[in-house]
Amino acid sequence: MLASALAGFIDAAVGGGGLITVPALLLGLPAGTPMTTLLGTNKVVACTGTTVAAFKFVRSGILPWREMVLPVVFAAGGSVLGSRLTYSVHPDILRPLVVALLLAVFVFTLARPDLGSLHAPRFGLAHQRGLAAFISFVVGAYDGFFGPGTGTFMIYLFVAVLGFDFLRSSALAKAANWASNAAALVFFLAHGSWLWKVALPMAAANGIGGYLGARVALERGSRWVRLLFIGVVTALVLRLGWQLVRG
Repeated sequence: MLASALAGFIDAAVGGGGLITVPALLLGLPAGTPMTTLLGTNKVVACTGTTVAAFKFVRSGILPWREMVLPVVFAAGGSVLGSRLTYSVHPDILRPLVVALLLAVFVFTLARPDLGSLHAPRFGLAHQRGLAAFISFVVGAYDGFFGPGTGTFMIYLFVAVLGFDFLRSSALAKAANWASNAAALVFFLAHGSWLWKVALPMAAANGIGGYLGARVALERGSRWVRLLFIGVVTALVLRLGWQLVRG
């Protein structure tokens, strides 16, 4: 529950909550627990935190709710597709690619100190909505299939591609990530792939953390979110890279 609360706080602002909850579940669940059961349990937890955080961002008005509709729909569709793949392909095949992508994100973010500091959309409204929907579908599929770093990837792509600042990117990413979590959750629950005695207490803690994380992000602004983003990307690279080295 402590790990889940911390994950909710971090995930609300910059994503990467799975960096904390998935290892916690790996340590806490009995050996031999199916990967799909672990992922389903984690989705219950993650969905609670993203629901609370997304609601907080929507209420703030930092981004019009109409801009979130298409990303939400497409993220949900991609997530269902990705979730189906977990029953036939082991998600760990993505680990080397994810590490490489995170390293690229880390280098590019450090190389451009002004990245995400100003909200300067690069496209017209229709084009922007289409790109946001496409990004949400692709990353949503990744979320349903594997998951770690989903919110982080979404935030980065909304900043780098659309020209949003980090705060508005966090708001849009949280809405889309909520949809990808909810869709994957329904899929896993329908297959009985979760442990309710573990999931429900963790979900409550994650929701509290998500509320606090969204609140602090709104109060501190884009600069604080950017610094936390860099920290989470660094932790994700180290975590996944170490797992690769250990085999």
